[in-house]
Amino acid sequence: MLKDILRHPLTKDLLLDDPETTFLRKDVISQKPFLRRIYQEWYEWAASRLPEGIDPVLELGSGAGFLDEYIPKLITSEVFFCPFAQIVINGCYMPFKQRSLKAIVMVNVLHHIPDVYSFFQEALRCLRPGGKILMVEPWITPWSKFIYNHVHHEPIDMRTQDWRFPRTGPLSGANSALPWIIFERDRHLFESEYSMLRIVRLSIEKPFVYLISGGLSYRPFMPGLLYSLWAKLESALDPWCDKLGMFARIELQRV
Repeated sequence: MLKDILRHPLTKDLLLDDPETTFLRKDVISQKPFLRRIYQEWYEWAASRLPEGIDPVLELGSGAGFLDEYIPKLITSEVFFCPFAQIVINGCYMPFKQRSLKAIVMVNVLHHIPDVYSFFQEALRCLRPGGKILMVEPWITPWSKFIYNHVHHEPIDMRTQDWRFPRTGPLSGANSALPWIIFERDRHLFESEYSMLRIVRLSIEKPFVYLISGGLSYRPFMPGLLYSLWAKLESALDPWCDKLGMFARIELQRV
């Protein structure tokens, strides 16, 4: 009942996989300055980590985001028709020539891909040498495990030995633990299987600000003008983010 009360009024009566939910989430972001600041930070980071060169950059799962404001000539995409995305594609079957992309950017997308083995193979095919995959993903820590199990709507399975999960809807199908499984628990397997994708950097962050922003599904708990104060508080908590962080920025580079 509490979740129903706190759900954002624009999308609370819609199914998660209804494309209308994604359309309306653009309005949700615009109405929540606190949440928009979080996305701005992620987008600025992604833009700053791009390789040099004129080759195109693909964003998978553009949805209601606004990364195209930070990366010129960005190719925006979604897995279903979306008026904000240029093309409809599946990350496991990408319509690009071999070694044609300089980067693939994904914000909260990897844990929705039911077959990441196919995605990584496709990424290796499409990325040029030196190209990057830049991701922001949920991350498992003692604090986030509690939140993802009791507050968040997406499935979480830390015990699975398979990086795949059953195909259901494009947004309802997920395993929030998947990025942690791949890049922490099974990191040695990833490095062995995908030696051509080097883990350049992985940083854990944001123990509280995304939660109190209400995210995409809930009403905001703080006005946007308090974001800088909360950001400073979280900076002071950086040494403990391995215990408290809820997200990770993950930078991979094709050898």
